[in-house]
Amino acid sequence: MSDAECHKPFEDRTLLLVSTNYAPELTGIGPYAAQLAEHWAAAGADTHVLTGMPHYPSWRTDPEYRGVWRVTEKRAGVTVHRRRHYVPPRQTALRRAAFEATVLAHGLLSPPASRPDTVVSQIPSLAGGVIGARLAARHRAPYIPVVQDLMGAAAAQSGIRGGGRAAAAASAAERYALRSAALVGVIHESFVPRVIAYGVDPARIRTVPNWSHVRAPSADRAGTRARMGWSEGTPVVLHSGNMGLKQGLEVLVDAARLAPDVRVVLMGDGNQREALLGRAAGLRNLDILPPADAGEFTDILAAADVLAVTQRASVLDMSVPSKLTSYFVSGRPVVASVAGAGGTAQEVQRSGAGLLVAPEDPAALLSAVRKLIEAPAEADALGANGPQYAARHLSREAGLARFDALLTEVLADTQGRPRR
Repeated sequence: MSDAECHKPFEDRTLLLVSTNYAPELTGIGPYAAQLAEHWAAAGADTHVLTGMPHYPSWRTDPEYRGVWRVTEKRAGVTVHRRRHYVPPRQTALRRAAFEATVLAHGLLSPPASRPDTVVSQIPSLAGGVIGARLAARHRAPYIPVVQDLMGAAAAQSGIRGGGRAAAAASAAERYALRSAALVGVIHESFVPRVIAYGVDPARIRTVPNWSHVRAPSADRAGTRARMGWSEGTPVVLHSGNMGLKQGLEVLVDAARLAPDVRVVLMGDGNQREALLGRAAGLRNLDILPPADAGEFTDILAAADVLAVTQRASVLDMSVPSKLTSYFVSGRPVVASVAGAGGTAQEVQRSGAGLLVAPEDPAALLSAVRKLIEAPAEADALGANGPQYAARHLSREAGLARFDALLTEVLADTQGRPRR
């Protein structure tokens, strides 16, 4: 029995989490939202989640939920309220706006009936932040947005058509959601200046890093490589996760073209998958695979020689991709093709688990990969730093404890205050 189950610190509390992404989604924000809600339910809270239909990272609605307008489920002690929304198969500013608008409209028109003591929302999506703020105001409850990423800056730099107008709208929504908060959580300190620029008092900002939500690898590495069709003599560079514009995965396709002796594997899904397939046409040393099941995910990561994280050079990299915590657990070295001043670069440097190279430079990326391949002892040492860093700083227990402290602080501040 866990400590939360023994002490029930949030017993008799009703908590609402607003997160467009939720289980059964296995990547991105969804797993964090699910583990947080399930933790609070185990701690005695009547926990509700207002979310969308599962669609990430494929950007296709899960077949089980197609045609469903609204449904209420019980998952691991959590009451999950799902609302239908538009899912854009391709990203443009207009399509993204339609996605956010339908999430916002259905969430506000058909919220959970329970009256929450606190509302927590995950940003992005933009609509989730606005919904959380509006529902908290409606129930006179404190509101805590948690910044996983900020869309205002990202929209302007994403390469999505109409990004300038989208950036202005996104910034307005973020400013509204953040300035109305009792406290603001950020997953990395690199977000703090932008949050302050939105008018949030620095004294109301708390850092609540994401944790590693996957298990350690356990399968025989050679056996996994054989099952994947990766020969022992061929170095494997693997990228796992969303295939979107922000990731700039073309750099890995171009690196594969420069190095026919290296196998490059893109494992995941996203709105750029078809474009990447077209760019990779004729490359026999590049595989584009579907996302791995949770049971074999880290075993596949551990079977690669190098794990890659990439972003476009124009992206203002404040966020820390969720894949990075999984990479660290796998015990393999990381090559990060990202801007040197962002959150991803900072985490790779802090962990000592990999190398940094300039973004969108396939030759530089390939040079770092060859350096690790040609010095296996150094590669193994870097890889070993990942699990150690994850154990010290990214454990689920530590991550959930930070969220508990955030929630406890807000509840203590409102204790005894009558609702108006």
